[in-house]
Amino acid sequence: MNYRMSRSRQKNKHMIIQVEGCSGKEKAKELVGKKVVWVSPAGKELAGKIAAVHGNSGAVRAIFEKGLPGQSIGSKVKIE
Repeated sequence: MNYRMSRSRQKNKHMIIQVEGCSGKEKAKELVGKKVVWVSPAGKELAGKIAAVHGNSGAVRAIFEKGLPGQSIGSKVKIE
């Protein structure tokens, strides 16, 4: 969905991800600790880990090893 942000800063390593079929906080808690992989258009894989639940609608916060580019917003990721 978007980067994790504060009023004046944007954290490129932290992404907020909306999972399809996950509509509540309870289902999102089951995903905490799982691995997340984003594949760039060039085929490069950037890995991360789901760290926490974000809000009450089933979104989660993932922390990646390296910062993700802006083209990753709105694209799909693999959750393993």
